[in-house]
Amino acid sequence: MISARTKAALAAAKARGTVLGGFRGYVPTKADNEASRAALAARGAEEAARYAPIIAELRAAGISSASGLARALNDRSIPTPRGGRWQAVQVQRVLARLDV
Repeated sequence: MISARTKAALAAAKARGTVLGGFRGYVPTKADNEASRAALAARGAEEAARYAPIIAELRAAGISSASGLARALNDRSIPTPRGGRWQAVQVQRVLARLDV
C-alpha cells in the first residue's frame, strides 16, 4: 500500500510539473575546492599558532609526549578549537602544523 501511494503521489507531482530528482543547481569548480582547502588550511594554521606559546611552555616544563601535553592542556581547562577535550592525536596534529 505504501508503494502504491508513493507512486501515485509522485505521478501527481510530475503531472503538476514538479521536477523530481536530478541537478540541484550548484556544482563546485576546481577553483572553489582549492579556495575552500586554502581557507581551511589557514584556519588550522591560526589555531595552531594560538596554542604554540602554551605548548612551548609545557615542553619547557619537561612535558614532551603528546599524551602528556594533552593531559596538561585538559588540566589547565584549555578547550580544543571545537570546545572539547584534548586527545594525543590532536596535539600531534597541532605540533605537525607548527613544524615542531
